[in-house]
Amino acid sequence: MPTIRKRFVVHEHHATRLHWDLRIEMAGVYKSWAVPKGPSFNPADKRLAVLQPDHSIEYGSFEGTLPEGSYGAGEVRIWDNGKYETDIEPETQFKKGKIVVTFFGLKLRGEFALVRMANQEENWLLIKHKDNFADEDWVIEPVLEPQKKPKKKRSPAKTKNRS
Repeated sequence: MPTIRKRFVVHEHHATRLHWDLRIEMAGVYKSWAVPKGPSFNPADKRLAVLQPDHSIEYGSFEGTLPEGSYGAGEVRIWDNGKYETDIEPETQFKKGKIVVTFFGLKLRGEFALVRMANQEENWLLIKHKDNFADEDWVIEPVLEPQKKPKKKRSPAKTKNRS
């Protein structure tokens, strides 16, 4: 069977909470997972990946600000993108609940698996396979500076008049 080669993108998304959106091309759209802690190169890490609505292929090049009041409001930047390869149609793997791909990005490299958690439709695990790119000491580096929330102003403490 010929190797299948398609696109992927990882968006760094500073919404209510910082997370990374892994998107892999499948059936003409990007299947998307929100990965709260981002991908890891440590095979011992099993990163939660929550299935999100599909995104158009055009969205893969998006960078910018989603306005306040809209779903996912906040800054979005491309953390990585490139191609991925697999020997089995990704749609078939998706239906079975386990997708194994090899990423060829600037940052995301090597073989990973997305595995659906038992009896759950939306919760998957993103797991790095042991290969030449595995790194137990690897730490994700965001592209954007973390957003600091403005501190709430406290009302001055009431003082008692002691006369």
